[in-house]
Amino acid sequence: MPAWGEPLPAPAKLNLFLHVTGRRPDGYHLLQTLFRFINFADTLIFSPREDGAIVLETPLPNVPAEKNLALRAARLLQEKTGAQGGISIWLEKQLPTGGGLGGGSSDAATTLMALNHLWQTGLSCQELQALGLSLGADVPVFILGENAFAEGVGEQLTPVALPPAWYLLLFPPVEADTAAVFRAPELCRNTPPIQAMNWKSGRNDLEPVATALYPAIAEYLAWLRLRVGEDKGRMSGSGATVFAECPDEASVRALAAEVPSGWKWRIARGLSRHPLTF
Repeated sequence: MPAWGEPLPAPAKLNLFLHVTGRRPDGYHLLQTLFRFINFADTLIFSPREDGAIVLETPLPNVPAEKNLALRAARLLQEKTGAQGGISIWLEKQLPTGGGLGGGSSDAATTLMALNHLWQTGLSCQELQALGLSLGADVPVFILGENAFAEGVGEQLTPVALPPAWYLLLFPPVEADTAAVFRAPELCRNTPPIQAMNWKSGRNDLEPVATALYPAIAEYLAWLRLRVGEDKGRMSGSGATVFAECPDEASVRALAAEVPSGWKWRIARGLSRHPLTF
């Protein structure tokens, strides 16, 4: 169980595939994807305040505090439950902004789960997921806490057991704009739905748009696929992070040794579930 002042992880996710299967009348896209957690994370610390205020003590450069999803999540939970306590939030960012790794959504989920316990608001996992969905489509899977096959706008979740794996992550020097990718008229929006068991045959429908908008993503992806195969180099979410799965640590380190000088990269291990298991 989390405690006041304890560093708490907000792990990244990878989309092992992502299909856009339709679009709702309200404009939201219908998706199918497989979320996998990895051991690469932001860290949050929560401390109580006596004045009832919710304060982000570590604002991010060039990001208004009001857009920070951890801050918004805390205020939303306070509003919905009537919790009286104030909170100071310290956020140590490791996950890149615009990286397709779910950093902001994961921050929001960790905030909701932690404060639900610390404030003793007593919301169920399903109630927290409903709150999280109003903040972002990726938030519910982090609250579920398991790798999952997702449908709808990302809220219809089926847990999936995935084997151990290691990943090489490459970080092109761009921040991908998710909204711009989804707005693109050329985006494929009618991929036929697949069964969860067939996810390995999937692709990322956002990739053609993202690589056209951000040539650096195309460059990094091409380098990766030249070494691991066309079907094994992937882009996560709407970018910019690209990755390849390896069966063991030795093989991922061998691949990492080939990364061009000056490129940002990281090795990560796949997780069986979210590290916050309370």
